[in-house]
Amino acid sequence: MGIKLLYITNGITGSGGLERVLSVKASMLAEEYGYEMHILSLNEAGKEAFFPYSERIVRHSIATGGNPICYFCQYRKGLIQKVNEVHPDVISVCDDGLKGFFVPQILGKKIPIIYERHASVLLNESSFQHQIMKLLAPVFNKFIVLTKGNLKEWPEENAEVIPNPLSFYPEHSAKLFSKKVIAVGSHSHNKGYDLLLNIWQKIESAFPDWTLEIYGKYNDEIYQNLATKLNLKNVSFYMPVSGIEDRYLDSSVFVLPSRSEGFGMVIIEAMSCGLPVVSFDCPHGPADIITDGKDGFLIPNGNTEMFAEKLKMLLRDKDMRRKFGMASRTTAQRYFADKVVKQWDELFQSVVKNDSPR
Repeated sequence: MGIKLLYITNGITGSGGLERVLSVKASMLAEEYGYEMHILSLNEAGKEAFFPYSERIVRHSIATGGNPICYFCQYRKGLIQKVNEVHPDVISVCDDGLKGFFVPQILGKKIPIIYERHASVLLNESSFQHQIMKLLAPVFNKFIVLTKGNLKEWPEENAEVIPNPLSFYPEHSAKLFSKKVIAVGSHSHNKGYDLLLNIWQKIESAFPDWTLEIYGKYNDEIYQNLATKLNLKNVSFYMPVSGIEDRYLDSSVFVLPSRSEGFGMVIIEAMSCGLPVVSFDCPHGPADIITDGKDGFLIPNGNTEMFAEKLKMLLRDKDMRRKFGMASRTTAQRYFADKVVKQWDELFQSVVKNDSPR
């Protein structure tokens, strides 16, 4: 029997990058590396995962709710109970919130525990909250971040970089004939769709036959209303789809207007489909992936004028799109799942071995 691994996360029923990445890693570790896989999430008993997970994976759920104190007490009690039930060889915490940093204290550090950071601290933490996190980070056996930029945000002694794995790599590239620009990500201030819509206002009058399609979860219509206010005619909004690969393949340029990223999973997805990319050089992720002027354009963060100009260059020049698209397919190969999951297996093997009694 292989290693018994327990992932602790908030949820796997959502459509975000963390959920997609976890489905790839956990399924490959179960199917190809012989791990006994368990995933513990919150308030998801009986709920269907958005992405496919191996049938060999055992799911667990803790019921939490109420005020913050009640919530944390339920979380602590449920966590101890489930860990005692599973008896994992190693635990990996995939939780960008503050509570995930207290898992070693809750469990008494009897089991090797790894922390996986999927977001930049610029996303939503206060400086005070980040200082608490930095104090607690060295307690983990290993602290994994996604990019070299993220590495600068954390203590160095136990931190290392393992990027996200690709979840697909189509046999054929996008044809790059369709006059469609695509953006993918949930509707939030951090994703920069207000910036994108203002950029598109500069594009639409010059390229009236091109459309912008935005895929991502939304609970209100802030950006739809902004598009109406800006009198944009060629912008469409869609909720997440499980077959996003087909939407990339039917597009000709991918845009990422984010103010910050943990990695930029959607960049490597778009690249795997042969799309050129225009992205803000936001912290952190795009600069680790994109080579400016080769497979895409990296724009100084927040510079909407330059973003619009570089996007116009790609819309005008089919040969440039094709050249960038071919290079982006090659770039995406660095993130093949077998290469990335092998790094995870080596990490889990090492921490279990080092924690074994001599």
